[in-house]
Amino acid sequence: MTAISTVASAIAAQKAAGTGALIGYLPVGFPDFQTSVDAAVALAENGVDIIELGLPYSDPVMDGAAIQAATQVALAGGFRLSHAFDAVAAIRARVDVPVLLMTYWNPVIQYGVERFARDLAAAGGAGLITPDLIPDEAADWLAASDNAGLDRVFLAAPSSSDERLVTASTLSRGFVYTVSTMGITGARGEMDSAARELTARLRRAGDNFACVGLGISTPEHVRDVLSYADGAIVGSALVSALASGGVEAVAQKAAELATGKTPSN
Repeated sequence: MTAISTVASAIAAQKAAGTGALIGYLPVGFPDFQTSVDAAVALAENGVDIIELGLPYSDPVMDGAAIQAATQVALAGGFRLSHAFDAVAAIRARVDVPVLLMTYWNPVIQYGVERFARDLAAAGGAGLITPDLIPDEAADWLAASDNAGLDRVFLAAPSSSDERLVTASTLSRGFVYTVSTMGITGARGEMDSAARELTARLRRAGDNFACVGLGISTPEHVRDVLSYADGAIVGSALVSALASGGVEAVAQKAAELATGKTPSN
C-alpha cells in the first residue's frame, strides 16, 4: 500500500487487538433513505468496524435474492446516485467508522470518474469497492482515487490466476475483497473452504489485507473466517434482518455477529 488508508488502519487496529474486522453491507435507500442511514449507524454502534454501502443498480450480476429485492425497493423509492454521497456524509456525522461505497462500474462512468471520487471524498467516504472492474482496466480509477486520497478495493476469486492475485493485491488499497465461493451473494449454511485457500494464495501474492465475503451469516462463520483472514464481510444476513425487523433487528444481528470476533471458549 502506498498511501494512508483509513480502512487498513481500522483493520490493523482489530488485528492488534487480537481479532479481525467485521464489515457490514447495506444498500443505500432501503427501505428508505433515512432508515438506511439509521441502519448503517446501528451497525457501527453494534460492533461493525467498517461500513459498506451498496449503490442500488438495475442490473446486478452478483447480488443474491435478499440484496436484489432491497435494491429494487430503493430504486422504486427514487434512489439517485447523489443520495449515496448524502448517506455517507450523514453516517460520518454520527459515527467514526470508515464508509466504503460498493458499486458496479457503469454508474461511476456515467457520473464521471473524477467527479465521483471528488464527491465521495468530500462526503467523508473512505473509498470504493468495484466488483466488476478488474485492476488491469482501472487506470482512470487508480488515478482518481490517488488524487482524492481514497481506498480502492478490488476482488479476488478462487478462479483468479496467481498473476491476477498479485495485481489485485498490489493495486488494492484498504483490503482485497476475497470472494469465498463462486456465484452470487447470499447466506449459506457452511462457508466454502475455497476461501481459506484463496486467502493463503493472496498472502503469497502480496502484503495487502484479505477480507472474505459472500455466504457469512452467523457468529460462527465470522469466527471461522477471522481465524485465517483479516476481515469478515456480511451482507445478505444484515439486509434480511433490516427487511424483517427494521433498525432494531439489524442492530441485534450486528451485535450477534460481532460476538464472532472473540475466540470461542
